[in-house]
Amino acid sequence: MSKYYDVYGAWKSDPEGFWEQAADGIDWDRRWDSVYSKVDGLDRWFAGARCNTSYNCLDRHVEQGRGDQPALIYDSPITDQAKTLTYSQLRDEVAIFAAVLQDLGAGHGDRVILYMPMIPEAAIAMLACARIGAIHSVVFGGFAAKELATRIDDARPKVMVAASCGIEPGRVIAYKPLLDEAIGLSSHKPDACVVLQRPMAEAEMIDGRDHDWSDRVEAARQSGRRADCVSVEATDPLYILYTSGTTGEPKGVVRDNGGHMVALKWTMKNIYDVNPGEVYWAASDVGWVVGHSYIVYAPLLHGCTTIMFEGKPVGTPDAGTFWRVISEHGVVSLFTAPTAFRAIKKEDPSGSFIGKYDMSKFRTLFLAGERADPDTLQWAEDKLGVPVIDHWWQTETGWSIAANPMGLGMLPVKHGSPTVAMPGYDVRILDENCQEVERGKIGAISVKLPLPPGCLPTLWQNDTRFRKSYMDAFPGYYETADAGYMDEDGYLYIMARTDDIINVAGHRLSTGGMEEVLASHPDVAECAVIGIADSLKGQVPAGFVVLNSGVDREPAEIEKECVALVRQKIGPVAAFKLTMTVARLPKTRSGKILRGTMRKIADGEDYKAPATIDDPVILDEITQTLKDAGIVSP
Repeated sequence: MSKYYDVYGAWKSDPEGFWEQAADGIDWDRRWDSVYSKVDGLDRWFAGARCNTSYNCLDRHVEQGRGDQPALIYDSPITDQAKTLTYSQLRDEVAIFAAVLQDLGAGHGDRVILYMPMIPEAAIAMLACARIGAIHSVVFGGFAAKELATRIDDARPKVMVAASCGIEPGRVIAYKPLLDEAIGLSSHKPDACVVLQRPMAEAEMIDGRDHDWSDRVEAARQSGRRADCVSVEATDPLYILYTSGTTGEPKGVVRDNGGHMVALKWTMKNIYDVNPGEVYWAASDVGWVVGHSYIVYAPLLHGCTTIMFEGKPVGTPDAGTFWRVISEHGVVSLFTAPTAFRAIKKEDPSGSFIGKYDMSKFRTLFLAGERADPDTLQWAEDKLGVPVIDHWWQTETGWSIAANPMGLGMLPVKHGSPTVAMPGYDVRILDENCQEVERGKIGAISVKLPLPPGCLPTLWQNDTRFRKSYMDAFPGYYETADAGYMDEDGYLYIMARTDDIINVAGHRLSTGGMEEVLASHPDVAECAVIGIADSLKGQVPAGFVVLNSGVDREPAEIEKECVALVRQKIGPVAAFKLTMTVARLPKTRSGKILRGTMRKIADGEDYKAPATIDDPVILDEITQTLKDAGIVSP
C-alpha cells in the first residue's frame, strides 16, 4: 500500500510542520525565524536561516565518511573519455575553483554566467559559485550570441566562465567566438572571463580579460588556495535560470538556497526512491532546469553518485548507448525526456540493444519535459520490464508538481497521466472565470498559493513581471500555462500548453489528445498536432508524423490511416482531415516540439527561429511540407 495519501494529507493539515520536518535533512548554520512568511506579498521559506548549498552537497558527506565514494561520473561517448570524481576530490576541485573566482573579484551576491558543455567543470563551476555565495546563471553552451548578450545585460555578471568549444556528433561548436560577440553586443561588460581550453578547438584569448582555467586552477592549487563555504541567507538566490518569455525578453527564474535544498533532498527518496550511495542518472543538460536540479544539486544533496553524460540517446554510437551507461555504472534510476525514448524507439523498435547489457541494478525510468504519450510509455515498460513513471514539472517549480512517488509506495499507473499532485502543490483545474471545473473537463491547470519550497520566489529583479506572468490571470493561484484535466481519482492529465488548446467550431479540443491517438499507430515514431486558422471553423487540426526506421509502406497510406484513427477515437468533432509525413520535427535542444512556431508558419504569420532550436533548417522543411499540402502559398 502506498503511503502517499497519508503523507499528502499530513502536508495539507500542517504545511509548515511538514516542511520543517523535511528541513531536518539539511545542515543549517542557523535555524529559521519562520518556516514560511511573506515579504511584499511574495513567498519566503525559512527566512532568517543561514546555510550553504555547496557544503550540503559536498563537505558534509566527506565529514560523514563518504569522501571515497564516487560523487560524479563523467561519461562522454562523443570524446571517448570517462572520469570519476569522489566526494573528496570534487569538494577539493570546487574549493580551488571557488578561490579562483574570488581572486577575480566574485563574491557573495555577484553573478557569474556559465557557458559550458556537459563536462565536469560545468558542475564544478556551479558548486564553486554556491560555495562563495555568488549567483550562477548557466546558459546552454553554443546558445546564439544575441541571446547570450540579453542574459549578460539582465544578470550583469562580474565573471563569465566558458569552455572553448562544445562537441556534437560530427561537429565541433566553437563557443569563444560566440562569447566574444555576445560581450561586444551587450552594454554590460564582465570584468573577467575564465576559459577552459578543450583540445578540439582552442580559443584565442584577449589580454587583460581572459584567463585560462587550467593556469588559474593550477596556480591556486600550488599556492594552497581553497575557498571556505560562505554562510548565506536561506532566501538568498542560488541561481538564475533564463526561460524564454512570450515577449521575447527572457525571464530570469530565481532559485533560493534554503527552500531549494529542502525540496530537492525530499524528492530523492520520496519521489525517485533512490538511497545515498546509489547511482542516479538524469540524462539532460546543465543548461536546463533538469540539469540543475537532478544532475548537480539533488543527487549530491542526497549523497548519491550522479552521472554527467556528454552524448545523445542515438548515434553515439547507436540506440544502445543509454543501456551501456546504465550497465557500466550500475544506474538504479534514469530520468530523461520522452523525446529521447521516441528517438530510441524509432531507431530500434524491437529493443534489440537492451538484451546486450546487464540491466540488473536498474529499477525505474522517469520521464518529463514533454508529454509522455501512452504508446512510448508502454513500449518502454514492455522492453525494460521496470516501472516507467511520467512526472510533470516546470523550470519555475524546480521539481515535480505531479508524480508517482515511488519512495512512498507506487500508485497504479494510468498511461497518459503523471499521476497525482505532490505535497506542497494544491492543484486545481480552473475556467476563465477562476472557477473550478468538474472532474474530467479540460481547463487551466493552476496551483493554489503559496507554492512550496524550491519554487521560484520571483524573477530576477522584476517582481512586477513575476506577478503579471504567473499570478494575475487567476488571483490566489499560480498559472502553469498548461491545460488539462483531473479524473475522479485525482490523477492529472496534462494535455497541452494553454496556447495549444484549439477551438474548432466552438469546441475546445486538446492537440495532446490527438497526438496520443497518432502515436498509437504502429508505424509512427513521433508526432505533433497544431491548430491552423480556418475561416469557417476558426481552427482546424493538422498532424505531422515521423515514421519508424524501416517502415517501407507508402506515406500516403499511413496518413490516411492516421486520419481515420483520430476520427474513430475522438470523433468527427475534431474535424481532423490532414496528416503530413515529415523526416523530423523542429525541437528545442531539450526536446520540446516547437508547435507554436509551426502554427505561425502554417498561418502565414511572421516568426523568428527560437533561440533554443536544435536545427533551424527543420523549419524550412516544415514550410516546404505545408506548401506541398497547399496550406502555405508557394
